[in-house]
Amino acid sequence: MNDNNDNIDNMDNQENDDSIDSQQIEIPDTLPVLPVKDIVVFPFMIVPLFVSREITVAAVDMSLATDRMVFLAAQKDEENDSPQAGDIYDIGCVGMIMRMRKLVDGRIKILVQGMHRAKIVEYIQERPYISVKVNQIHDLDEEIESVRVEAIMRTAKENMEKVINLGKQISPDILLVIGSVEEPGRLADLIASNLISTVEQAQEILEIIDPVERLHKINELLDKEVKVLTMQAKIQNQAREEMSKSQRDYYLREQLRAIRSELGEGDGPGKEIEELEEKIAEAKMPEEAKNEAEKQLGRLKMMNPESSEASVTRTYLDWMIEVPWSIKTDDTVEIPYAREILDEDHYDLEKIKERILEFLGVRKLKKGVHKGPILCFAGPPGVGKTSLGKSIARAMGRKFVRISLGGVRDEAEMRGHRRTYVGAMPGKIIQGLKQAGTNNPVFMMDEIDKLGSDFRGDPSSALLEILDPEQNHAFVDHYLNLPFDLTDVMFIATANVLDSIPAPLRDRMEVIQLSGYSSDEKLHIAKRYLVPKQVEENGLTDKMISFSDNSLMSVILNYTRESGLRNLERQIGGVCRKHALAVAEGKSKYKKITPRTVEKFLGPAIYMSTEEENEDQVGVAPGLAWTPVGGEILYIEARAMKGGGQLILTGQLGDVMKESGRAALSYLRSRSDFYKIDDEMFEKRQIHVHVPAGAIPKDGPSAGVTMSTALFSALTGKKVHHDVAMTGEITLTGKVLPIGGLKVKILAALRAGIKTIVIPKSNEKDLVEIPPHLRKQFTPVLAKTIDDVLDVTIVKD
Repeated sequence: MNDNNDNIDNMDNQENDDSIDSQQIEIPDTLPVLPVKDIVVFPFMIVPLFVSREITVAAVDMSLATDRMVFLAAQKDEENDSPQAGDIYDIGCVGMIMRMRKLVDGRIKILVQGMHRAKIVEYIQERPYISVKVNQIHDLDEEIESVRVEAIMRTAKENMEKVINLGKQISPDILLVIGSVEEPGRLADLIASNLISTVEQAQEILEIIDPVERLHKINELLDKEVKVLTMQAKIQNQAREEMSKSQRDYYLREQLRAIRSELGEGDGPGKEIEELEEKIAEAKMPEEAKNEAEKQLGRLKMMNPESSEASVTRTYLDWMIEVPWSIKTDDTVEIPYAREILDEDHYDLEKIKERILEFLGVRKLKKGVHKGPILCFAGPPGVGKTSLGKSIARAMGRKFVRISLGGVRDEAEMRGHRRTYVGAMPGKIIQGLKQAGTNNPVFMMDEIDKLGSDFRGDPSSALLEILDPEQNHAFVDHYLNLPFDLTDVMFIATANVLDSIPAPLRDRMEVIQLSGYSSDEKLHIAKRYLVPKQVEENGLTDKMISFSDNSLMSVILNYTRESGLRNLERQIGGVCRKHALAVAEGKSKYKKITPRTVEKFLGPAIYMSTEEENEDQVGVAPGLAWTPVGGEILYIEARAMKGGGQLILTGQLGDVMKESGRAALSYLRSRSDFYKIDDEMFEKRQIHVHVPAGAIPKDGPSAGVTMSTALFSALTGKKVHHDVAMTGEITLTGKVLPIGGLKVKILAALRAGIKTIVIPKSNEKDLVEIPPHLRKQFTPVLAKTIDDVLDVTIVKD
């Protein structure tokens, strides 16, 4: 157990009936030491102590057995239960044990009075108790101006009184004792014993020998304490005044409400309420929405303006007011003007332009309410799906709003959060309409095929109502909780692939495919749109740079192989930046870009035709494939070598593509006599079919005719035309079945410079989708059977 003092505040640190006159007692040189942990004992101070450690109990027993005197010294470390020489301060106080009582728990309670300052001169022993030789320390008896001493003492007494009046937890009775003290050293000790709570600070005062200097130090501490207590009182008063003001405002508000009630005026709307009423009237809401807004406004009048519920209601009313219930823009119904805008912004894309003009034509003929179309632009990246939406809005004279659905997984993003949630807000649809400021904008939902779903719901399910012309006239957002008419909104969705869009959602949209661009189309687009844009963005003008057609075609053919235009624009921008640097450095003012300049600025060509692509070969057939980013030329290779009749298919092929290879081989084997193929080629040869770019997964049935051609060439030794591309699915009977993605495949062939394309006879109807200017650039060969394909693709002897 620890030695400590027992509630010093309850003891009057002054002389009482039991106090001892220290001047009449002779203090011996050698004394037992009583280390104390959390207190410094000053002369004339009476303090109770509990004693429990063996070293201190032995010291008390020794003191009681002799002259009842001990040396009271503070420990340097309060946690040390076995102090030794050096663990206690050298200067302490000689004290006398006035009373002693043993407690039931084995501890000893003593009452000790401090008598004289003293200093340890020598340690005599450390066990069973610490015994030391001490020298008394007497206050310096210098002659000091009595008036100055009186002023210092009076200041100390006044400051002590201020400290007590400001709320310091000190017994007011101490002021009576302080008032009768006439010695400066004794006054300083008395104040220190009641004011100072830290051992280090109290020890510092104890070690000051000069009584006037000691009193000066006490005055500094008292000044600091007065300032701290004054600031604390100020803070408390401010808090109390703020609380009182809040209560006062509340009472005045209640009185005002009572007065208005007595006058029959009700609560009476304030300025904010009046403004809300005016805005609700101006918003021209439907009847149901207006009734709800007025109901919520009535509730707001009855609420405390400072309450959280009032804040939620005000926010709800702000949304109700700002949503464009009846604001709409007038459509541009002049068809020639709209056609001019669409042609100005985008090259080709005739099918989409025609669909927009049809919508405007119907709107011009049919007055009144009618449904807006739900269009979905599907195609590879960079073909202009997003920018087309802006062009449509401009052509129709409508506002344009775009939201990105890529990665959205929360259904509440579409329908909004209910007002019961903290921080609730409407969904993206209502937010977009507020942003547009009209209820009939062109609303683009970008990347609809990249919607996600998790435990928070399926956003695509929420879109089923939004994108259904038969239902969206009463779309209910969870936050507003009121029907909103989306009939006039023209929704446009964009997607790279349709497979990831749920079938019910896809069924609600009119899908329009954007297949990409041929080299000639890219040339026109680059001249009309991309070059002027990049010239301006890179700080150039037409007088500083110009591109020849050959230079642009060089960029198109040698540095890009894409369906869209993003990489083409990036490469054109690279050329412009190179010249902009030269202009900035003063090396050049004007430059005409030629193919040689393009190679100098962009480096060696990225895409070049290989030798095998430029010559007829045995066992190598050029096919056409569809990818999510457009069409591609797919070269399929076949080789026959010594073996046991196995068929090896490599190139990370899917099951359907592998089956096409087996079907092709089986068909050729079944007609080996007709094709004059020796049966040993099937029995004693190992046939290997490989599709290059083996790191890319490939699947689909449309490579069937290409595999058949490559196998036929490998088995017969006849070459395949390198400038004839083909696509189509085959059967075991040799029929060629239709395929999808014909336009993107034809564009891929044209980009590769191939002019003869073999397609299934069943796909003849799809050729109408090919624009006339592209239709003139290639020769389609319609094939019903494999024989039709081989007649065109195999080089005649």
